[in-house]
Amino acid sequence: MNEMVEEFLADGRDRMDKAVVATHNEFNTIRTGRASTALLDRIIVDYYGSKTPLKQLANLSAPEPRLLVITPYDKSGMKDIEHALMESELGLNPNNDGNVIRLSIPELTEERRHELVKVVKSLAENGRVAVRNIRRHVLHDIEELQKDGEISEDDLRRTKEDFQKVTDKHIEKIEEMLKHKEGEILEV
Repeated sequence: MNEMVEEFLADGRDRMDKAVVATHNEFNTIRTGRASTALLDRIIVDYYGSKTPLKQLANLSAPEPRLLVITPYDKSGMKDIEHALMESELGLNPNNDGNVIRLSIPELTEERRHELVKVVKSLAENGRVAVRNIRRHVLHDIEELQKDGEISEDDLRRTKEDFQKVTDKHIEKIEEMLKHKEGEILEV
């Protein structure tokens, strides 16, 4: 097969892998019934005028299944961290004792579980769309090679079939992650 085709396919596979990982990371930020420090990954704190990720400002831990503990490296940033947590979409009330901030994770209601499943399904669809867009871009580049006479129509057809299989495997991974995450959310 043409060297340029191989480069396009390798690049496409790499980008699809990254799209699957990004979707997995997004799933981790969605709250399930138990505490996970990944819930705090999207929290950005306005720290002395600059937007800083919470995990750069504090040690995050989950000592119990329903408790997150945030230990700021700089105690003067406690109020900023507390404010960012209250403003976040987590819907959790921080408990500040002056040294650490505790976040109690309440039981999810049935209604909230179903809302979270919808959010997760939306994130999965975004991941699938990203994978399909990568496929479309790669195939467009390969079709250009065929138009320029660098590869034959048979090679183009074979490459499209092979790359569709790669695309299907990546979408399948996202589907598996979705089923797993749905199970976690709906688990009582």
